[in-house]
Amino acid sequence: VQLQASGGGLVQAGGSLRLSCAASRNILTFSAMGWYRQAPGKQRESVAVITASGITNYADSVKGRFTVSRDNAKNTVSLQMNSPKPEDTAIYYCAARTPGAVSYNYWGQGTLVTVSS
Repeated sequence: VQLQASGGGLVQAGGSLRLSCAASRNILTFSAMGWYRQAPGKQRESVAVITASGITNYADSVKGRFTVSRDNAKNTVSLQMNSPKPEDTAIYYCAARTPGAVSYNYWGQGTLVTVSS
């Protein structure tokens, strides 16, 4: 399984950016897909998760600003980033978890998001 993340780049604080993650297989075979990020010198953290049934969950730091969605027909999961802040600067990774797995089995290569003040 391959996960290809894209859409990263430089964005001004208060702007918007949309990340996409394309999977090489039917995303309905995954129990959940998520976005993680890792900022320089910090541990990787969960940003947003969407389950196969469409239930979403967000880190407190991005609630109300970021929205995760899925397009089952295109096998893609997106992260809409509105009103980003400089502290959102990080490498963003998409991940997928198969049913029964306790952690994410598959990871994309990451896409860099830089938010300027």
